Amino acid sequence: MKTTKELLIVYSSMPKVFLKESVNVMLTPQFYTLKKETLPVKYAYQAKKIAPSLFDGLLEERESYEYMVFKEKDQWVFLAYNLRYIENFLSSKGIERSMVSKIFFAQQVVDKFLAPLALGEKEALVVLDDSVVVVPRAALGEEESPTLKFDKTFSPQKGVSLQGELGSFLTKKQAYAFMGVFLLFAVLFVAEGLRYNGVKSADEKLQALYEAHPALQSSYTREEVLNKYRNIDTQERKKREGVKKLSNLIFKGVTLTHLTLTENTYKANFTSVSADVSKKLEALAKKESLKVSKVKKSHDLIIEGAI
Repeated sequence: MKTTKELLIVYSSMPKVFLKESVNVMLTPQFYTLKKETLPVKYAYQAKKIAPSLFDGLLEERESYEYMVFKEKDQWVFLAYNLRYIENFLSSKGIERSMVSKIFFAQQVVDKFLAPLALGEKEALVVLDDSVVVVPRAALGEEESPTLKFDKTFSPQKGVSLQGELGSFLTKKQAYAFMGVFLLFAVLFVAEGLRYNGVKSADEKLQALYEAHPALQSSYTREEVLNKYRNIDTQERKKREGVKKLSNLIFKGVTLTHLTLTENTYKANFTSVSADVSKKLEALAKKESLKVSKVKKSHDLIIEGAI
């Protein structure tokens, strides 16, 4: 989906700006550190796990850094950036956090820099060895004069949310994962509370009955009551086992969006980030002997089980 937001190029010597509406910003290499590596990994989240070790000794030790990872030809591209520093710089140029929709990095659209892009009167953005770099305009020849027009068509698909990352201990993906876990705990808590209230109510009624009719306190009557409690406990245990099965289906790329629990069945809606993740989720559910239904035109699955 193409963005409708204006895209503003941000560089260290840029003048102060005055905005009337929110924009997307693209950072030059002055605001991030770039590394490229050929790694035997398939997914970006796998490559991102080793990103901190790749920048060992290259970044300020006392600062906190975030990382963006993406594939570029046969190599993984790693970008290390300090969101706090970026926010402070933008603020100094009149761009408050509330006015920033997304942050992009020039390296994400290296293929669009077909000619030098002027950065003020003294610098330019060019591509050298498939990397976007900042150079003095004086170093450019006459045939390399900065003629490139920069606009919102340079916007990549993936960006960083300044609002979502700063001021929060969790990223959005981490928050969604915790939300799914907390939802499961809430269901377990409600089920356990219902079971406890049911047993407590039964105890009170039984005690009142004993006080009114002492003869009922026979071993035979007590056995019947115990059997009744065993049935209640067995039913609730099955509910907890069902919820546990669903919790085992949550892994990276899978989000639990809805859960319905009745006396005899449970039904859950799961959202997957890709078709491959959805297939893996379906296989795990079938391994647990659960019924799986696919939602048309999406990677969503409806998973059901009996209690």
